Amino acid sequence: MKKIIRFVLIAVVVLILLVVLGVHFFLDGAIKRGVETIGPKLTKTEVKLNSVSLSLLSGSGKIKGLVVGNPEGFKTPSAISVGNASLALQPKSLLSDKVVVNSILLEGPEITFETDLKSVNLKKILSNVEEASGGSEKGPSQPKQPEANAGKKLEVDDFLIKGGKVHVSVPMLNQSAIVNLPEIHLQDLGKGPEGITAGELSRLVLKEVVAKAEEAASGVLSDMSKGGQFLTKDLGLSTNTAQKVTKGLGDLLKKKQ
Repeated sequence: MKKIIRFVLIAVVVLILLVVLGVHFFLDGAIKRGVETIGPKLTKTEVKLNSVSLSLLSGSGKIKGLVVGNPEGFKTPSAISVGNASLALQPKSLLSDKVVVNSILLEGPEITFETDLKSVNLKKILSNVEEASGGSEKGPSQPKQPEANAGKKLEVDDFLIKGGKVHVSVPMLNQSAIVNLPEIHLQDLGKGPEGITAGELSRLVLKEVVAKAEEAASGVLSDMSKGGQFLTKDLGLSTNTAQKVTKGLGDLLKKKQ
């Protein structure tokens, strides 16, 4: 009898472990699929995520290999690349209408600020996200797209981006530079009872990324517009072309977000 009871207990424990592992892998896969499905609907670009690992017991997780592609017409491989990110959430909130994320940390993201002197890749992506989430501040809000705003609501108490780099690229000059991305620290996103959607969260974060990237890139662009170190004779530009480039960069710097 004791052997039977022991066998039953072992079987129950094994079954529980299998269920936990099954939910764990299902959840990780669901998050990855969600990012790669909803992301492109928001950004109108390719969005890839290498892997997600989330502990249901502690609520801690790791995200690896997040890449946001560029809109059509831009030449650099990607707009945003994040090698590693970590998060901490309240596991029990996964069963509620609003998922509570205590913290998200993005370390060392690679941001590409590419311009053809008429538009900027990051601003184009932000415009796409604003359109999808109905959050543009440039005019009346557009109707929210159900696909981009479906799913659970979110609350993110602390969102930190640090150690990032901005790759400033002007393909028509065949020139680029790398500058530091200022730290970005957002708090109490979706703190109220309504929370925020994934689209709204993306808009708020991306808006800060675009602003800080533009701030970091402005010095390099200013040097270009003044005919500084990047506009050398080595580029082989004609006087007329150089003047057009200088004017184009000057106009770009004057544009407001």
